[in-house]
Amino acid sequence: MIQAKQIYKTYGDLQVLKGINLEIAKGEIVSIVGPSGAGKTTLLQILGTLDKPDKNPNTELIINGENISSLNDKNQAKFRNTHIGFIFQFHQLFPEFTAIENVCIPAFIKNTSKSQAEKEAKKLLDYLGLSHRINHKPNELSGGEQQRVAVARALINNPGLIFADEPSGNLDSESAESLHQLFFKLRDELGQTFVIVTHNKALADMADRKLTMVDGNFKI
Repeated sequence: MIQAKQIYKTYGDLQVLKGINLEIAKGEIVSIVGPSGAGKTTLLQILGTLDKPDKNPNTELIINGENISSLNDKNQAKFRNTHIGFIFQFHQLFPEFTAIENVCIPAFIKNTSKSQAEKEAKKLLDYLGLSHRINHKPNELSGGEQQRVAVARALINNPGLIFADEPSGNLDSESAESLHQLFFKLRDELGQTFVIVTHNKALADMADRKLTMVDGNFKI
């Protein structure tokens, strides 16, 4: 699913990533832990094609068989919209839109028809226990409900790969536990691959594999 070789990232004089090598299999749930400033979020953004690694002849990023570095910005954006879903600590829902409208946005970007997008969004929101909240705006939802709407949004285009950055960092312990269990349910029922950056020890330890980053690389 993911093959990353010699991933470097520098901001000015600061080298944040120092030659990351990583392979993740389809259907695997991998957690990435480590102290703040270790480079976890930077790595997640590069793997998710939201940022680019430094140019280096030895660098390679292949996702689902596609050589990402060979794609221009437009085709990277299209690949990202089709194959990758994102879940962030702060759900990043649009406050003026209802739950179902927020979920539909990636589908609309993909040029899915309004009727088909809404049909899929309703199915996902029902699956996540939110069928009675589809017309509520984010400020009318609890933190856990908002995060489940964000999960539905990440799933709307049926991506094979989900990147999550501190997904439960803004939730109470009960909502966090519910979200963690949901990730494994999704993997088991829908076959998604998850890469999760987290400071939550319980979530990190639940993963199939836990990787620790220190000072821009994985601790061996």
